[in-house]
Amino acid sequence: MRRWFIWVLRQLFRQLFRVELRGDWHVLQQPKVLVVANHESFIDGVLLALFMPARPVFVVHTGIAEHWLFKRLLVLVDYLAVAPTSPMAIKQVVRLVESGRPVVIFPEGRITVTGSLMKIYNGPAFVAAKTGATLLPVHLDGPGRTVFSRLQGHPQRSWFPKMRITVMPGERIEMPTEATSQARREQAGETLRRIMQNMQFASRPRGTLYQALEGAAQRCGRRYRLLEDMRQVELSYGDILKMTLALGRICSKITVPSERFGVLLPNLAATVGVMIGAGAFGRVPAMLNYTAGRQGIESACAVADIKVILTSRAFIETARLGEVIAALDGRFQIHYLEDLRAQLTGKDKLWLLSALMMPSWLRQRGWLPAANPNAPAVTLFTSGSEGVPKGVVLTHRQLLANLTQVQAVIDFSATDKFMNALPVFHAFGLTAGTLLPLITGTKLFLYPSPLHYKVIPEVVYDRNCSVLFGTSTFLGQYAKHAHPYDFFRVRYVVAGAEKLASTVRDLWFEKFGIRILEGYGATETAPVLAVNTPMAYRSGSVGQFLPGIEWQLESVPGIERGGILHVRGPNVMAGYLRITAPGVLEPTASELGAGWYNTGDIVEVDHDGFVHIQGRLKRFAKIAGEMVSLEVVEKLAALACPAGQHAASSRPDESKGEALVLFSTVSVTAEQLNRCAKEQGFPSLAVPRDLRVMAALPLLGTGKTDYLTLKTLAATSGE
Repeated sequence: MRRWFIWVLRQLFRQLFRVELRGDWHVLQQPKVLVVANHESFIDGVLLALFMPARPVFVVHTGIAEHWLFKRLLVLVDYLAVAPTSPMAIKQVVRLVESGRPVVIFPEGRITVTGSLMKIYNGPAFVAAKTGATLLPVHLDGPGRTVFSRLQGHPQRSWFPKMRITVMPGERIEMPTEATSQARREQAGETLRRIMQNMQFASRPRGTLYQALEGAAQRCGRRYRLLEDMRQVELSYGDILKMTLALGRICSKITVPSERFGVLLPNLAATVGVMIGAGAFGRVPAMLNYTAGRQGIESACAVADIKVILTSRAFIETARLGEVIAALDGRFQIHYLEDLRAQLTGKDKLWLLSALMMPSWLRQRGWLPAANPNAPAVTLFTSGSEGVPKGVVLTHRQLLANLTQVQAVIDFSATDKFMNALPVFHAFGLTAGTLLPLITGTKLFLYPSPLHYKVIPEVVYDRNCSVLFGTSTFLGQYAKHAHPYDFFRVRYVVAGAEKLASTVRDLWFEKFGIRILEGYGATETAPVLAVNTPMAYRSGSVGQFLPGIEWQLESVPGIERGGILHVRGPNVMAGYLRITAPGVLEPTASELGAGWYNTGDIVEVDHDGFVHIQGRLKRFAKIAGEMVSLEVVEKLAALACPAGQHAASSRPDESKGEALVLFSTVSVTAEQLNRCAKEQGFPSLAVPRDLRVMAALPLLGTGKTDYLTLKTLAATSGE
């Protein structure tokens, strides 16, 4: 009777939920197996019991086991009811694993209320280490979107969503060697947390940006409204898909397949539509930095072999770029969105309707471009803070991989709303600030400029935003001008692109009670490599590496701690565009081989995996044979004179090789610096003698300090 009922239930689940199985269950044949799974809903255990090719024992919370409904369901499976607060609970589970039966446990201990991983308890990890059992991670995707989840009011909930069970390769957790039992449990728990995060990432869906947008629309519903810009019209997924396909069709009329064209537009919904839509038609948008001036734009166009630039008359007028466009006109084909909209014919509109209603049918007949996840999705340009900007080619696969990596370590829910003022021509603003909320079903407000320091806090307050990204410079200015209540709804503030100043971190905590999560990355890595999270935070670090990132450190003569960071992973760029051969891609490679990227950063990784940035190799000065970090010089100046902003550079020196130059927005004396260096233990070589005051430090459009300009100033003007 039991077998018959389970067979019927299994067939019912297959039909209703279209259950898809991935991976291999062969690990269950080993003598001791502990199955760990994410916990999305009340039917997770039922799902595993129906589709596991074995009869496991489920570890169940006593509160669930005593519930009248679950009591009737649990008679169909073998289970062990344990109370998490009982000191005997772990011993019971250890004995169960050692008996040889496969054991299923949910390490989160509760059903998620965010849709992402929650706290991972140490107990299951300690059981795996104690027994030497093989850990089998199983990822459940879909139960969280059913009415049996705890995501109340979530737009992705429905009665019968598609479900996917992904079985990962088996792993082992070795018993940690820490001195105390508590420390060993914590270390084992940390290992399990990383395994669960890697599981979340490895089971990610594949495809293109447009396919990911379609998938999000299917999960949340096309009527779900989430995207808003300064026009203050909230667009639904249906509106976004329609706009994206229409703009993609327009771009296909002015370019040829695989052509790279320039996009000179601000943070607007239409800009996102152009970028994703062009990629859907096999074109490659190159996001131009409109703050770089005529010379910077021309340089980027030359590297990327751009012949066509798409912009907007309204934007050119608002941003006062008339002279720049006039200089570019004639050398490039300048197209304006206002003119191109009229080119959509009746045939185009009929195609658009068909593409929205029957996309699969159109693809089968070749009326929609074939989707290639490995094709270039976008070309971005490095900031140019230390040299000529480089053209970075990122594919659909690499961008989506980075989105999933971030989502695996930080939870965002439908109740959140992103505020993104970082420009989309910058990797941080594009991937984390724009694509992440769109693909995950989180609301997004796009603001056109990060420089409106007084306005942005008001917008965050008015639009009830809960997630804010920014550079240290921008965040410091927002905090300075904001009312203490402007950020009352904010859950996450993430800093990147430059080192977070301690004064900014302290100001946010004291004024708003918000802990800034500092991260680290590069345009070449799409961009996030590491980030602090609420579950793994260490002050002074940039967090732990994201799932899927391989890393190695290369030692540097003269630098005792850390080394040059090389990384490899699914989010690392396809390569650079060669400056000597415009438009030609040079695949990613470093001294370690193909696929590795040399970040150029001096990094130290501590025992717990937290990354500490010592500085860029280019930002070290060699003084009298000793390597001195310019970031250390800036830190010294900030401690000696917190009221100002400081940036260090260097210039040639006949006697010592190089000499330090400190640029400050306020007057700082050598006496102040020397006194602070002695008190804080800084080396005397880190004290600059060449001190210069300027009204404001030069900034790039991304908010980073323009060190290239400072290097020029340091070399051309003496003491």
